[in-house]
Amino acid sequence: MAMMDQKLRNDRLVFYEKDVARIDEEIDGLLELSGSRCAFLIDRDGHLVTRRGDAVQSSLESIAALVAGSFAATREMARLLGEDEFATLFHQGERESIQISLVGERALLAMVFDQRTNLGMVRYYAVESVRRLSEILEEIGKRETPAQGGLASDFSSSAAAALDRLF
Repeated sequence: MAMMDQKLRNDRLVFYEKDVARIDEEIDGLLELSGSRCAFLIDRDGHLVTRRGDAVQSSLESIAALVAGSFAATREMARLLGEDEFATLFHQGERESIQISLVGERALLAMVFDQRTNLGMVRYYAVESVRRLSEILEEIGKRETPAQGGLASDFSSSAAAALDRLF
C-alpha cells in the first residue's frame, strides 16, 4: 500500500502559482490566435488545472471529468485498432465544438469554439501550443517536490526557531 501511495504522489504534478501563470499565458495566446471561446487544461484523472477564456454554462468539474473519461475510452478504442492512442479528439455540435489534445503524458487541453472560427484554425494553432505546454509540464514533473504533504523534513524545528525569535 505504501508503494502505491508513493507511485501516486510521483505521478501527480504539483502546480505553483508561477506554473499556472506560465500555462495561462500560453493558453491565452492560443485562444487569441485560434479564435476559440475557451480552453481548459485538465490532468488525465479529470482534475481541472486551469481555465481561460469565456465562462461555460455548465459545471467545469463535470466537463473536466467527462473530457478525461472520453479520452480514456478513446484510448482503449485506439488500442483495439492497433494504435497506442489517438492524440486528438474532436466533437462537433450545432453551436459549439470541442477539440481535446493530449499534452505530454499527463494532461489534456480542451478547446471550445463556435462558428467564429473553424477546426482548421484551432488545430493549426493547437499543435505548437501543445508542444510548449508539454515542455512546461515536463519541467514541472522534473522538479523535486517536498515529501510527505509538502513540508520540509526540518519544518518543525525551523518553525519553533521562528516562533522563538518572534516572541
